[in-house]
Amino acid sequence: MHVKALDERVVERAKARGIDALVYAPHFVRLPDIRERAERFSDDDLLVVPAREIFTGTWRNRAHVLALGLSEPVPDFVTLDGAMREFDRQDAAVLAPHPEFLTVSLDERDIDRYTDRLDAIETYNPKHWPSHNRRARELADAYDVPAFASSYAHLAGTVGEVWTTFAADIETEADLVDALHAGADRAVDHRSGLRHTIQCRLEFAHLGWENSYEKLDRLLLSGMEPTHPRHIAYEGRFDDVRVY
Repeated sequence: MHVKALDERVVERAKARGIDALVYAPHFVRLPDIRERAERFSDDDLLVVPAREIFTGTWRNRAHVLALGLSEPVPDFVTLDGAMREFDRQDAAVLAPHPEFLTVSLDERDIDRYTDRLDAIETYNPKHWPSHNRRARELADAYDVPAFASSYAHLAGTVGEVWTTFAADIETEADLVDALHAGADRAVDHRSGLRHTIQCRLEFAHLGWENSYEKLDRLLLSGMEPTHPRHIAYEGRFDDVRVY
């Protein structure tokens, strides 16, 4: 939990590494498209669970929130309060990815405010440096919120570097959402050694691509994002909480 990339290479690598399920949550892609692609790559050996990492707040006040079990689309560029209310309405599982990482995450004030609504906090992410992982573990422990780990793979080579193992059987999307809601027993783990460190640094370096050409293309060349709350797909339902 979770990956940004999903194709034949990702699926092949996940199976080779003994992964039973992937949570697929690419940025700026609408839920129906995510769900369709997840279904396409799911089979008897690998469950792909559709999810959304919602981009809340403005560019200057960003906080990403990962939601699983959504039945209706939720756009980006809405207030954190607005997103949380919608997650409540849909009874989604709500996770805090990469807490306090750079300027794109829930901080301690957010976690304190929404502790009762958070189902898990990410305590290991390949884009993190060791100090970020230590801080994430501190937050999960301080607020007594269950942990999860994720490959956060933007690159196929990162799939299987990090994983979360649940004691409960996870065979469907609903099983995973229920396990998260229930705080099911789990263990978080990751590979180690030089190759793992190099792959983590490659994922971190990918931030440069995300925040340069990809952002320029999205903002200036491609027009309105498909997940913008003013997009026709959302029929104005989020006008009261959109920030742009």
